[in-house]
Amino acid sequence: MVLSYLSGARQFMRYTKNIHLIGPMGAGKSTIGRLLAKTLGMGFVDSDREIEKRTGVSIPMIFEYEGEKGFRKREAEILAELVRLEGIVLATGGGSILLPENRESLRRRGFVVFLSCSIDKQLERTHKDSNRPLLKSDNPRQKLLELFAVREPIYRSLADVTVDTGQCSSRGVIRQILRAYNRVNSNQTRP
Repeated sequence: MVLSYLSGARQFMRYTKNIHLIGPMGAGKSTIGRLLAKTLGMGFVDSDREIEKRTGVSIPMIFEYEGEKGFRKREAEILAELVRLEGIVLATGGGSILLPENRESLRRRGFVVFLSCSIDKQLERTHKDSNRPLLKSDNPRQKLLELFAVREPIYRSLADVTVDTGQCSSRGVIRQILRAYNRVNSNQTRP
């Protein structure tokens, strides 16, 4: 059943926009993004990795020297480029949705998927990751709760579909995304 469903998704690929994954750190945007891109035969781009590639330094180092404001400026510039690519699954940074221009670009240029997960799942997935400058805190749980309070309403308002990555396997998450993606594509006028 999964194979027939996935092959059905491929037939719509040429009629669709990109897929943009949004959500908090640790929600699985990079992992799900790679698998989803492979399933659909699309390219995969991780905006955070692209920032590091272009600057030649890590995100924590950008935060250290330029602060969050400097990082968000770089992120906005790169997102403006990346959303113009065609046939990609784009994994965005957790805070990319904070700037209105980023939200508009993501919404206009792709199918937006909010990958959500619990704070406990985020902590479990990020506690050993030293590449998370916003979690360099005495109380990472509290910081995640603060970020959630600000960002979660934005994620929900921007999303075409929301999928909880803490409740099922990667394959299950991809099946949920594909169902929604196919539903949207089947309602579009084909060229």
